[in-house]
Amino acid sequence: MSEEFGQEYWDTRYGSRDGVWSGLANPVLMTETLALPAGRALDIGCGEGADAIWLASRGWQVTGVDFSGVALARAAERARQAGDDPVSAHDPATGGTIAGRLTWEQHDLTEWAPPAASFDLVTAQFMHLPSSARTGLFARLADAVAPGGTLLIVGHDVSDVHTTVHRMPDPDLFFTARELAAALDTRRWQIEIAETRPRVAQDPVGTAVTVADAVLKATRR
Repeated sequence: MSEEFGQEYWDTRYGSRDGVWSGLANPVLMTETLALPAGRALDIGCGEGADAIWLASRGWQVTGVDFSGVALARAAERARQAGDDPVSAHDPATGGTIAGRLTWEQHDLTEWAPPAASFDLVTAQFMHLPSSARTGLFARLADAVAPGGTLLIVGHDVSDVHTTVHRMPDPDLFFTARELAAALDTRRWQIEIAETRPRVAQDPVGTAVTVADAVLKATRR
């Protein structure tokens, strides 16, 4: 597992091309955080930084964390281009000031624990690991949410394995929102959303396919 999903794997993947992802923030992240008051955010598996940069443009103080030093260097450069420097202080896409609001950290996410009760928003977008590693990671992310803060986890629903879109063939890498919600103690958490959310994607031959995202949004009491 460490070889396939650790730093070497992700450094190789990110180093194989100039951009692995679209460069745009994830739509569910934007939709579900738009009304939240800005505070301290932790973006887990931040990759090339699109989500963290968007959050910073909305006033959040963001820590982006990833396995890959290659991805983090690219994220820092994209943030600089978007305005994270003293000279150019605005994201041209949103007009929001991001200078000084972004911190990038490299950690082994299968072992690292963020500081407890420290973030007003903890987000993990499409962080797929084997269940043996994922369960512990998501528990540590929940512990990092401050009272009154939000936990937002979005991933490919396990049902996607049976579509024609490109997904890893191992169902153990995927999850459902119901599974995530069941792991939270309802005495400590208010479950706001735990749903399978459909959307349209294209498979490798260009056919439109309905896929599903597992979306969990919860507020720490």
